[in-house]
Amino acid sequence: MTISSIPQIPNINLSQIRLEIRALQTKLVQWRRQFHQYPELGFKEQATAAFIAQTLEEMGIPHQTGIAKTGIVATITSAHPGPVLAIRADMDALPIQEENDIPYRSQNDGIMHACGHDGHTAIALGTADYLWRHREDLKGTVKIIFQPAEESPGGAKPMIEEKVLKNPDVDAIIGLHLWNNLPLGTVGVRSGPLMAAVECFHLDIFGKGGHGAMPDQTIDSVVVSAQIINALQTIVSRNLNPLDSAVVTVGELHAGTALNVIADQARMSGTVRYFNPDLKGYFHRRIDEIIAGICQTFGATYQLDYWWLYPPVINDQKMTDLVQSVALDVIETPTGIVPNCQTMGGEDMSFFLQEIPGCYFFLGSANQDQGLAFPHHHPRFNFDETALSIGVEMFVRCVEKFCHGTI
Repeated sequence: MTISSIPQIPNINLSQIRLEIRALQTKLVQWRRQFHQYPELGFKEQATAAFIAQTLEEMGIPHQTGIAKTGIVATITSAHPGPVLAIRADMDALPIQEENDIPYRSQNDGIMHACGHDGHTAIALGTADYLWRHREDLKGTVKIIFQPAEESPGGAKPMIEEKVLKNPDVDAIIGLHLWNNLPLGTVGVRSGPLMAAVECFHLDIFGKGGHGAMPDQTIDSVVVSAQIINALQTIVSRNLNPLDSAVVTVGELHAGTALNVIADQARMSGTVRYFNPDLKGYFHRRIDEIIAGICQTFGATYQLDYWWLYPPVINDQKMTDLVQSVALDVIETPTGIVPNCQTMGGEDMSFFLQEIPGCYFFLGSANQDQGLAFPHHHPRFNFDETALSIGVEMFVRCVEKFCHGTI
């Protein structure tokens, strides 16, 4: 995505953001910038978790800490019986050196909130603040999950294994991702597949090295690698049903030490993405078949390490209807709702959605006029902080509709 490709911001009417939530904006910005200044990598979010716990303590909200190492769950229970809804926010950063010249730039060298998780955490805190003060107006329980390590290796599954969806049992879950592929004032939401499954591989090719002028005495690992890379692209174009979207990408290739030496070994790494959960296992098998055949042809050997990271993010229809109805209330214009927003990016929110019905949605956060439109994982990533209060309003209204059974 280029900056110029981002659509224009629609007319934003903040009158639908209730005054009490608009009044939280200063706090939301302060919290977000606190997290942004002191980013931490997955399962190392000790300072982040401590700040969240302290803030929840000051609010008087019951919470558990140390779940899956650094995860936290805040529980807001009404006096009136009703369903249990979870809200999930991830809180880890990325191993990226920040290049933004801003007062709140990262103080941790080589680590940056370049994907909006600082905003997700601030929105979750703001939602907890509002719901706690209005808990008598609700029915049932809201569990707010502050999750570590979304960027890898994944904190959702360990939190589920530590019973984060139990005691009380959660009926449904929602979450959002600030999204610089969409402008401020929009919501991307759809039922079914929203984000892709993520699989990864490392491949070592073992040939026979020699002089670059005497290739007949060698087994060229670079030539073998080139054949494999080209052949892998035929999986999607010639083996897969054209109605199934998928991507096979080789992102790394390392071989050789000199221009006149044929390398005896090469190493490549890549990723596979797809939406259809029935394809799990297919790419591993087909990639291995292609590699084996090419290596046999050239007389090379290989070692393939293949692993499955995240399943696809698949939204429940009923919960998607809830989020879409809330988005129409908050955004006020149908043009602000993007129903076919999908990405081959992956997210471990998928593990929660495998356990219980839910909806994950994108909240537009780009503002091209203010230079806040760099893509996710870019060293100059930043977003329009107006999205923070919009996010709180979205979550609060989803809670109200869900807990009162008006979906």
